[in-house]
Amino acid sequence: MFGLKPLARIGSTLAALAALALPLGAHAEKPMSIIVPYGAGGLNDNFARVLAEGMSKELGRTIIVENKPGANGIIGASYVARAPADGSTILLGGTGPLSLNVLLRPNLPFGFDSFDSVAMLFEGPLTITVPTKLGVQSIPELVEYSRKNNQPLRFGTLGPGSVTDLYGLLMAKELDVKMLAVPYKTVPAALIDMLGGLGEVNMATPIALLEHQKAGSVKILALTTEQRDPALPDIPSVAELGYPQLRASYWTALHAPKGTPPEVVKKISDAAIKVVQTESFRELLRNNGQLEKTGGPDALDAQLETDRKYWGQLIKDNNIVLD
Repeated sequence: MFGLKPLARIGSTLAALAALALPLGAHAEKPMSIIVPYGAGGLNDNFARVLAEGMSKELGRTIIVENKPGANGIIGASYVARAPADGSTILLGGTGPLSLNVLLRPNLPFGFDSFDSVAMLFEGPLTITVPTKLGVQSIPELVEYSRKNNQPLRFGTLGPGSVTDLYGLLMAKELDVKMLAVPYKTVPAALIDMLGGLGEVNMATPIALLEHQKAGSVKILALTTEQRDPALPDIPSVAELGYPQLRASYWTALHAPKGTPPEVVKKISDAAIKVVQTESFRELLRNNGQLEKTGGPDALDAQLETDRKYWGQLIKDNNIVLD
């Protein structure tokens, strides 16, 4: 037994020398985790994995994707807010997990000031869509339909406080029509009911509706954008139709725990933006109904401020508070 001690000391010495021989970057940074506040296999999860692969090559650093779903993104966001501010844990956040949660829920364990902005990545438009059998071909005709029938327009949402729920309130205000929110667990469930005559309007993303439009079962009246999407040239934008007040989108970005060193934030931000701006990632966005909207910390700060004014005022006006 005593003869093992010299061998152990030799092994320890060799291990230490081997570590010293490694390039500094190989052991100076621990693996980075991108936290996705949704389950595996979804759209954001797929985007995160492609992003992680590209950023890993740019940074020369191992990056893994961790799914922490639940509570409308609160679990994942809370985890990142508590994480060390060293650039090793980043949140793939967005309109719902961060802005809407903070604006709607006063008792959250985090706020806007719990994070440092890292990078804006992309955004997705909503639609104003009706079933073809409604016989409506435009937004003015939809308003006329509602008033003529003296009944609220039923629209599917993903629950109280979701982007689709709030957008219905925005339509009611700006078009001066009555709207009735009907919550669903999934977008397909809402579409099935609408096609079955149990709804008049849907605000799902274009990618969820294109096959239905090709089949002739729905009519996409407009995208909730400033300009037409080049990938969908036949669908007008709300702005060009004369409804700029109906512009809205949901965005995706990267956030770090508050206090992360600026030089670390910049390094991660530059890598993420470079990946999103590659043609392969842009193609992935187009194929999934998303639009590139890249920018550094300042761009994301500006988006958060826009959300405070845009969604925040709507939430305040309707006195919406969630637990």
